[in-house]
Amino acid sequence: MSRLSPSLRLGVVAVAVAALSACAPSAPQTAVENGATGNDGDNTLTIATTTDVVNLNPLLGNSRTDSWVTNLMYPRLLTIAADGSKEPALAKSWGYSPDGKTGFYELRDDFSWSDGKKLTATDVAYTINTIKTQNPTGGVVNGFMTSLVKATAVSTTRVELQLSRPDSIVVPEVGFWMNVVPEHVFGKQPKMDDFPNNENWVSAGPYRLSSVVKGQSYTLDRVEPYPLAPSGKPSLAKVVFRVYPDVNTEILALKKGDVDVIGNALPPAQVKDLKATNGIQVAEVPGLGFTHMTYNMTRKPMDDVRVRQALAHAVDYPSIRAVAVQGQAVTANNSPITDSLKEFADPSLKEYPYDPAKAKQLLADAGVSGLKLVMIYSLQDPVIAAWATMVKDSAAQAGVTIELKGLDRNTYLAKTAAGDYDIYAGSFAIMDEPVSNMSLQYLPEGAINYSQVDDPKLTNIIRQAQSTVDPDKQKTLVRQAAGYVHANMIDNIMYVQNLNLAYRDEWTGFNIKPSELLSIIDPSSLAVVQKK
Repeated sequence: MSRLSPSLRLGVVAVAVAALSACAPSAPQTAVENGATGNDGDNTLTIATTTDVVNLNPLLGNSRTDSWVTNLMYPRLLTIAADGSKEPALAKSWGYSPDGKTGFYELRDDFSWSDGKKLTATDVAYTINTIKTQNPTGGVVNGFMTSLVKATAVSTTRVELQLSRPDSIVVPEVGFWMNVVPEHVFGKQPKMDDFPNNENWVSAGPYRLSSVVKGQSYTLDRVEPYPLAPSGKPSLAKVVFRVYPDVNTEILALKKGDVDVIGNALPPAQVKDLKATNGIQVAEVPGLGFTHMTYNMTRKPMDDVRVRQALAHAVDYPSIRAVAVQGQAVTANNSPITDSLKEFADPSLKEYPYDPAKAKQLLADAGVSGLKLVMIYSLQDPVIAAWATMVKDSAAQAGVTIELKGLDRNTYLAKTAAGDYDIYAGSFAIMDEPVSNMSLQYLPEGAINYSQVDDPKLTNIIRQAQSTVDPDKQKTLVRQAAGYVHANMIDNIMYVQNLNLAYRDEWTGFNIKPSELLSIIDPSSLAVVQKK
């Protein structure tokens, strides 16, 4: 599924918000944690980010930094392995009834909230039902819940999901993408969309937010016990996120030792230099996502397939991968199911060749001339910023004028949520489940349907894939859907890129996860990382 990235976002999805300033952050504070001994400055991990927190309520659509902070506070039922498969976290087992109409999670019994209350199946059922019934603005998880009727805590450790029909994506995707929140705190709110969660935080993750300096820093303190840490104690006394205006400033701070980790992925051009820098390590994170451009199909003339195909032929993909991505990417063959998901990928789908003459002919066939379009992208995504001008220049060779609008992250998210663009350029950090990915991207109600597509034929194929439990049939349907997206250029999937993340080499024990959304600052990583 999607997820806002960089890019994951992976991640994950847009929220209409006012732009927040990215002020120069202050130096990390030194303090002694209650119950700990010594100087916490020696046991504090400082993480650089280029995005401020938009919302500390994890049930709402979040920016990248929101997810990093709230993931350390509110547990997920499942986590993910390097190959995209799901692994236990709060849930120790999960699955479906034989008829596929009831899903379940069996929980660990040793989690508690930081205020001392036990975390039980009631909290999980509350979180699921709140997302389903209130449909918090911008939330991605509700995109997996179309077949969900309700969740019920049938015991203190077992949650069952009543489904209106068999649906193969609900259990793994809700389990992975949803943060569980405490009912005794969140349940006091009459409307979840209005709850900013700006104080008195209660955590069941390894850390609890203790201080916020908007535009500068976010400080989290260790919570004990935390069952997923060795001996139940997270290794770090504190985690501090510091906000920087851009990735270059982050890199300077890392080299100077002002920060220990850069949370976001490195620009490809910086990887070689940092690998050669004394005191710094670079970790490669497997790429399960992709970078793409989508054409807003609700705006003329992008509702004409020939125009979208012309735009696809007006992109010089090999040059973008060689120059802007520094050779650190491979083609996605313009397919939403990339070779990263080998079991489902269709090898017959090939990349649209860069062909300005063919693009001009397709536009002429569509009766379009003098086409002028606006493309939005985030200035905080240095790779996309690097190739945006290349897209503009290659499109000009086909007679298409593209106005580039590089935006600060929060304005970009707001315009994305409002559908205020001709062309959207962005990335997804994790596309882990083919059927759920396409459900979110291409169903009319999909939370990341940035092409604004509403195509009955495509919807029917994806719905069939959702409802089948036959692996071979599902594989066939996924390939049909991917082929339809490719042929009709519903989404221009450009390349797949592995991500590189940098940190000071005096730290060890990072647990690498396959996306920028989790990267090396996932709870399972920060609960065990320590100085050498």
